[in-house]
Amino acid sequence: MSRIAYVNGQYLPHREASVHVEDRGYQFADGVYEVVTIVNGKMIDEEGHLDRLWRSLGELRMDAPMDREPMKFVMREVIRQNGIYNGIIYLQVTRGVAPRDHPFPKDVRPALVMTAKRLSMKKAAKTAEQGIAVITVPDIRWTRRDIKSVSLLPNVLAKQEAKDKDAYEAFQVDDDGMVTEGSSTNAWIVDQDGKIITRPLSNDILAGITRASLIAELEKRGLEIEFRSFSVDELHNAREVFLTSSTSYVLPVVKVDDHVIGNGQPGSISLDLREIYQEFMLAAE
Repeated sequence: MSRIAYVNGQYLPHREASVHVEDRGYQFADGVYEVVTIVNGKMIDEEGHLDRLWRSLGELRMDAPMDREPMKFVMREVIRQNGIYNGIIYLQVTRGVAPRDHPFPKDVRPALVMTAKRLSMKKAAKTAEQGIAVITVPDIRWTRRDIKSVSLLPNVLAKQEAKDKDAYEAFQVDDDGMVTEGSSTNAWIVDQDGKIITRPLSNDILAGITRASLIAELEKRGLEIEFRSFSVDELHNAREVFLTSSTSYVLPVVKVDDHVIGNGQPGSISLDLREIYQEFMLAAE
């Protein structure tokens, strides 16, 4: 089955999908995006992702390209036309097409693009069983990381540095030596006392939807989470390390920089949390 993309009201073959050269997303990174996981044909945390999309639009003073219910219809149609059972759907909204000028253009319709692709659940499970390596890099991003902007160049550089060093992810570190988040994930540690720790929400990090759902599931079970910043030294010496994201779920980390975490195998707490999140996904309606 050939891939189908949605571009500004049209369903098109993926290879033919395009936007105008003066789309402000292309020229200014003047846009936002979301990625929603699809498991067993169902979107996971759909409402949470759309809530965050509308928040990002509001923070950038950008109109939504359509109302929420029509957007949900288009999302389902893109998934249907692509035959996705397990995978992701990508949504991108930009301020639209206008002659290149920095100030907001007047009377311009926001542009909306959606694509979808399949992902292998078996590959994700194998990665979790083995655990991953992470490196640390300086956090050089702007100060509004809470907005899910398409302006991702610092993230791209961090992810490429991780790839160059045979690592899965790069955890970014602020000027005070504290871990903020991964280039496309939220960062967590388990300290030597077994306490689960993650950075609190602020403009310093993105409010991860998987992060929020995992927190809610843990709170239902009466499991304590400590919301605070943690240092690189704490990261290196943690009992366990893991990350969360829409496409990685809960993923154990077994090495950070040159430091082996625990015994070099995925930790029991991280694996338990992954199982809890998977149960949550499978129960999605």
